[in-house]
Amino acid sequence: MMGEPGWVRRLVAASGAAVLVFLCLPILIVVPMSFSSASSLEFPPPGFSLRWYEAFFGDPRWLEAAGTSLALAALASSFALVLGTIAAYGLVRGRFKGRPLVELNFMAPLILPQIITGVALYIFFARIGLLGSFTGLVIGHTVLAVPYTVLVMTVAIRAFDRDIERAALSLGAAWPVMAWRVLVPNLMPSAAAAWIFAFIISFDEVIVTIFLAGAHETIPKRMFNELVLQVNPTITAIATLLIGISVVTVLAVTTLARRAGLLAKIAD
Repeated sequence: MMGEPGWVRRLVAASGAAVLVFLCLPILIVVPMSFSSASSLEFPPPGFSLRWYEAFFGDPRWLEAAGTSLALAALASSFALVLGTIAAYGLVRGRFKGRPLVELNFMAPLILPQIITGVALYIFFARIGLLGSFTGLVIGHTVLAVPYTVLVMTVAIRAFDRDIERAALSLGAAWPVMAWRVLVPNLMPSAAAAWIFAFIISFDEVIVTIFLAGAHETIPKRMFNELVLQVNPTITAIATLLIGISVVTVLAVTTLARRAGLLAKIAD
């Protein structure tokens, strides 16, 4: 922006602020409505009340859906972290033909519309008997989360000095010992950021969940079903809680990324 007239800089800044306000506008409406004393969706709220939060925490169906979402996201993100880290290490350190094609294959879930992934998994799981099972749901969410862990861990492993690995191996450490004693501790902040990232991806997923879940209900799936049947103000309270969780996790990921130096590595 060096040399640009002052009015251009002000216009760019104003445009950026306008876009930010536009993106935050739903939040500025949903959050106050979650504390409304009205019996239906009404903005601005006529009064303050915690009735919709009480409705959420007092409904065993919502709590069961929350438990399913937490368990599902924890398992899927853990599997995605392990698989994604192994894949990232192989892509960074490996030297084999077709590596770009393999890397592209890992990125496919990011490129394809999720409805296509959902239909493909639906057909495949129906044939092998996993459709509607919790195991199939975990596998489906793991497939969606792996690309994100691969991206994060690829940056971290590429930035890690390979001479440190070679030094440990040359001193007599077996590869598993070197990986556990040298590689894993140095990659831990990046791994934590990747796990949190994958957790949020799984926790917020609704399209693939609808195809695979069967009788299992997660928070996003139940919210979708409630909106189809009726506009339940309890959803505003749940949305506010999810917004709060997202903000906390973004701050956690940013902190871990800074500690691991990922932001500077990505910029480079």
